[in-house]
Amino acid sequence: MITLSNIAVQFGKRVLYQDVNMKFTNGNIYGIIGANGAGKSTLLKVISGELEPTKGTFEMGPGERLSVLSQDHFKFDDQTVLDTVLQGHTVMWDIMQQRNALYAKEDFTDEDGILVAELEDKFANMGGYEAENNAATLLSGLGIKEDLHYQLMGSLSGKQKVRVMLAQALFGEPDNLLLDEPTNDLDLETVEWLEEYLGNFEHTVLVVSHDRHFLDQVCTHTVDIDFGKVTMFSGNYSFWYESSQLALRQAQNQKAKAEEKRKELEEFIRRFSANVAKSRQTTSRKKMLEKLNVEEIKPSTRRYPGIIFQMEREPGNQILEVEGLKAMSEDGTLLFQDVSFQVQKEEKVVFISHDPRAMTALFEIINGHQEPAEGTYKWGQTITTAYLPLDNTEYFKQDLNMLDWLMQFGEGNEVYFKAFLGRMLFKDEEILKKVGVLSGGEKMRCMIARMQLRNANCLILDTPTNHLDMESIQAFNNNLKGFRGNILFASHDHEFINTVANRVIELTPNGIIDKLMNYEDYIHDAHIKELREKMYAGA
Repeated sequence: MITLSNIAVQFGKRVLYQDVNMKFTNGNIYGIIGANGAGKSTLLKVISGELEPTKGTFEMGPGERLSVLSQDHFKFDDQTVLDTVLQGHTVMWDIMQQRNALYAKEDFTDEDGILVAELEDKFANMGGYEAENNAATLLSGLGIKEDLHYQLMGSLSGKQKVRVMLAQALFGEPDNLLLDEPTNDLDLETVEWLEEYLGNFEHTVLVVSHDRHFLDQVCTHTVDIDFGKVTMFSGNYSFWYESSQLALRQAQNQKAKAEEKRKELEEFIRRFSANVAKSRQTTSRKKMLEKLNVEEIKPSTRRYPGIIFQMEREPGNQILEVEGLKAMSEDGTLLFQDVSFQVQKEEKVVFISHDPRAMTALFEIINGHQEPAEGTYKWGQTITTAYLPLDNTEYFKQDLNMLDWLMQFGEGNEVYFKAFLGRMLFKDEEILKKVGVLSGGEKMRCMIARMQLRNANCLILDTPTNHLDMESIQAFNNNLKGFRGNILFASHDHEFINTVANRVIELTPNGIIDKLMNYEDYIHDAHIKELREKMYAGA
């Protein structure tokens, strides 16, 4: 349990929030949401003790242990993977070090024996004798194979380190767990494992994430940081989003009677409560929604960018034909081979692979930026494309302001281009900022504005939600669901994939798996699971 009392955080004249009084209780998972810069990660730092609040205090229950997902991926480079995980339980680790030091003494005394016995008793009560096995199980669940467990952290890749640090945070079932973007750099299967793990976690969890599906699956509550206030709501992200949008529509409809509004809100709560069966926290969340007072539902003050893709012309019957494509990585790894498929009208195809480089290679090839090792591709004559690459660095190596940068990619006057930047929430003074100093999220919004200028009938998107805040992801997702042209894309966002794609193509070193179905059906189909194992076997 974590209790915040009169917490305020201020940097100079900028007040993030104040008068935060909140209690986080056992058995619940709290998703912390807010626009970029609102102070989500800052709140976790205050609770972890990394940052001193301007005002106020926080406390945990007596004797409770706190664990934090570390963002320092180099801190343990001289430690083995297994020892790094074990250090997640600091008390147990200290006892292990004391015990080992005593056993290593050459002049072992009777007093040392008494102390060792006391340490052994404490160690046993903490489950110390099962610690290494439990740590190894966590690592395996997160995709770190047993042959890596005794290697030094410094020898691991960045993505492997992320998984080890997550295992460290989860180790020993802490009473209070703080997770800042835990799904970053995890593949979709590992995210599903983490959802299952947290669904069975009986303690207190606070999590910051841009992954809406993950928040929906695990969270019992949503904590919204918005315009200097921190507000807690029952329910997951989708409930918060849909209810806040409903409340906003009601606020804009001044003619609606109060009683009609109340009935609409009550019906919404009833319907949503009946639709939580797929969540990991079904029972507790259903009870909370049933007890929810309609007065708790408030309109959000969030601003959502206007991401609107329109087609200049209807596509013909021939979209894209790919025949026998093969691609290798720079280090000589076979990414895929024997890739052949045809894209039909109105198909929205998600490409997946165990190696994310495979999707990037395919997109670079079909956009003419890279030559295939083998094979051919051909676009239909009526097809126009707009491409959002994974790496946009080259686009911003220019000494131009945002407006002049965008004007390179189309025709029209300044007012025309300002409108596109305005849709992406760039204010008048912001559009004169040099593109070389933009943040990752700002660059992505510029690239999306550039795409909208093309009025293409086929969108090619390589991990489009990277660097975007929740509002931009939601707006992007909403528009693509209704886009009438073709979409070829890759993503780590489960919700984005499942609500946009109607076809799944998996790229493997031994060919492809191609299914006309949504993503949820694809990943849970037993026959496809067997087929996937065979396709990756020996790769």
